[in-house]
Formats: sequence, structure tokens, C-alpha cells
Amino acid sequence: MPFPRRLPPALLPGLAALLLGGCSAMGPAPVHRGETQVAPLTGSELAQSDVNRMATLGMRDNLDSLYRLLDKLYRRNPAEWRKTSGVSREAAIERVRSAIDSRTPWPELQGKRDIAALSLALSADFKGDRVAAFIYASADMLIVAHGGKTTFYLVDGLDAQYVYNAARNVESAVWLLATRRNAAGQPLLMADEMSERERNLSFEREFGKIVGRLDLLSGVLTEKYRRAVITYVQNLAGASFLQFLPVR
Repeated sequence: MPFPRRLPPALLPGLAALLLGGCSAMGPAPVHRGETQVAPLTGSELAQSDVNRMATLGMRDNLDSLYRLLDKLYRRNPAEWRKTSGVSREAAIERVRSAIDSRTPWPELQGKRDIAALSLALSADFKGDRVAAFIYASADMLIVAHGGKTTFYLVDGLDAQYVYNAARNVESAVWLLATRRNAAGQPLLMADEMSERERNLSFEREFGKIVGRLDLLSGVLTEKYRRAVITYVQNLAGASFLQFLPVR
């Protein structure tokens, strides 16, 4: 029997429902959003505890977040990088990164470091490259809070309170960046934007990642010292009550 060239109209609704049902059963196509990355094992890691490694990776990721913010802030505030480099935005970014990596003082911060540098970078009357000064001072403050280091080993100690304070400093800096105005009444820097035309909160999300990593590390450090005290007490108790007794 030859197949009809056209289906009867009465069968079309049923056929459409069957096709839609089949597509629904298959489900949406999976979206690939990357995968977790495993760093190659190095000999130096043998001198790191789990907390040392966590602190090292956290510092690496926090600096990477600041470098992303450096690029984004320069894109939204191009007049700033022109104060530092007349060549290009990329050249200005590289100059800031190099100063952070080498711990070289930033000239426009007048020799100030840590929170003093952060305060100057966010002052209303600061005339230099505010993006560079702000990112440099933020990175310097984080490194100081971690004992002046970016890589940590068994011989290194971290103060949980200082790491916690660094997270609060980042929150304060973000609030000042969003609310403080210069002499002309304009924001110190253009960052997040919420309007009828655009909703851009990428800066807030990136800063939030930094705060989250710092708070997690602070909590882990606090728990580490608390567990050390508990283990010490357990060992004392075990010395008296958990000894083996003679059986003959």
C-alpha cells in the first residue's frame, strides 16, 4: 500500500503531540561550562600542609580576581590608565601586576602600604591613577594580612583574625567605592551599574568571591587551632585512662 503524500488533517494534532513528547523526554542539551582543573604536583608541595595549600591557592585566586577587576575598571574608566601609561591599557595593567608581584612600592601612594595606601587610594582628593592605586593597595593589604607572603609552607603561620579583618576591609573598600564622591560629585570610579538600560553587578560578584575565600580560610584556621587544643586534651586524658592493662 503506497504511503499517502499528505496526512489526513485529523491526524496532525496527534502527530504534533507525539513529536513534542519525544523532544521533552530527551531533555535539554547539556551545557558545557568548563571543568575543574588539577595543578601538576610539584616537589615544594611536600613541605605544605592541607591548610598551607588552601591558603596558597586562595591567595593565587584572590590576586587573579584583583587582576580581573583591574582590567574591568580600566575598561570603564579609561581616563585613569592614561594617567599611568600613555601607551595602552594593556601596558598599564602589566605595570600594576609587575609592581604587585615584585612588592615594589607604587609611586603615587607616597610610600604608604596596607590600609594606609587603601585609604589614600579611596580619598576624594586623590589625583593619580585611582584604579592602579586601588588595586595595588588592595593586593598589598591582602598580602600583609597573610604575613607578607603569597605561598605558604609548614614553617609559616597565619593569623585567623588578620585574614578575617582583610575580608572586612574588602567589604568596606567596596562600599566606599560605591558611595563616595569626588569634588565634582561623581563616583570615584565607574563600577557596577543598575539602571533601566543595564544591570551590571560583575564587580560586586568578583569582590564577593574574594571576601568568601578570605572568610573560608579564616574559619579553617580558627578550627585548626581549636582542634589542636582538643587533641592535646584528648592526649592528656588518654595518657591516664586509655593505657593497656596487664592480663596475666
